[in-house]
Amino acid sequence: MSVQKISIRFFNDREVRAIWSDEYSKWFFSALDIIGVLRDEDDYRKIRNYWKYLKAKLKKENAQLVSRANQLKLTASDGKKYLTDCFDYDGIIELAKNFPSNRANRFIEWFTYSDETIDSKSKSKAYALFDSSLLDTIEVGTTRSLQQIHG
Repeated sequence: MSVQKISIRFFNDREVRAIWSDEYSKWFFSALDIIGVLRDEDDYRKIRNYWKYLKAKLKKENAQLVSRANQLKLTASDGKKYLTDCFDYDGIIELAKNFPSNRANRFIEWFTYSDETIDSKSKSKAYALFDSSLLDTIEVGTTRSLQQIHG
């Protein structure tokens, strides 16, 4: 049995679900979560209906985005797994560009891991930790070592 890698990120306290695909060796993100974020909408039915509308519009325009969607199983709010339209990094950027607004611009900046994101800050701190000699003094696998690392 393979272990699924799942990531939940938050943009303005809104959940964005992601799942790792071993087949493609990359992360895929829920189209519905992105649309909910970009429209500032909580109602699942409204989000789903807007995605249906947007897909139909994009198909009429012969946009490649819709054909790039992958159906992957993500856990829903009811705890069950459902096939969900998901996009890779490039697909999410393309999807967000269909929402011309300050919110979309902020989302794209957050999603592309600018220096101000929590992921980027964590990465910078991790590099600084590896460059320091602190790791040589920490006993591996102890609670105390984790406290030192995160301190």
